[in-house]
Amino acid sequence: MSDDRLIVALDVPNALAGLELAGTLGDTVSFYKIGLGMLTGGGLALANELKQDHGKRIFLDMKLFDIGATVEAAVRGLAQFDLDFLTVHGDPHVVRAAVEGASGSSLKILAVTVLTSLERSDLDDALIRDGSVPDLVTERAGRAFDAGADGVIASPNEAATIRALSEAAGRLIVTPGVRPAGTDLGDQKRVATPANAIANGADHIVVGRPVWKAENPRAAAQGIVNEIA
Repeated sequence: MSDDRLIVALDVPNALAGLELAGTLGDTVSFYKIGLGMLTGGGLALANELKQDHGKRIFLDMKLFDIGATVEAAVRGLAQFDLDFLTVHGDPHVVRAAVEGASGSSLKILAVTVLTSLERSDLDDALIRDGSVPDLVTERAGRAFDAGADGVIASPNEAATIRALSEAAGRLIVTPGVRPAGTDLGDQKRVATPANAIANGADHIVVGRPVWKAENPRAAAQGIVNEIA
């Protein structure tokens, strides 16, 4: 049986490959993430097919960032597809615009804090102000909540401190950077196991390569479901 706390990232080349993987996973997985890498490969069509024809929940990981009016218009357009989650960058003006664009729909706006592939040296290269990554993530999360975000994206390592914020009451924490014990970290730098991520306060975990690159993807997904249960 599935557990919608597990979101499987369909980071495969195109919609046909995504639909094939979803068929392989069957009722083991009920929630999928479709990101920018899939967008030009039929990602929106795949999102609609999985949602409307197969009853799956869909997390559209677009990480939108632009001036407020453009973000609001983009989100208003995406909200018509009856999807579940959408990411935007966690800057307050972006979050406020996205929330306005999603008004009247059930689409939940999730704010990206600091990408889980980044560490302090990466932030230095990007001229991001001084401070530890966990402190910056927690501060950005609080500001995103204040701007109206339904939830945030953060690594499992920061989930506990975000969950402790008063502003986090009733909000979602979704954690990428989740790797079952013994699997390759890939390009992720701030990681934890599925069980640890949930224990730290995550509502949902996002797992991609450890599922779709596994010799038996369905068994890999079921193992994660069993672990977080």
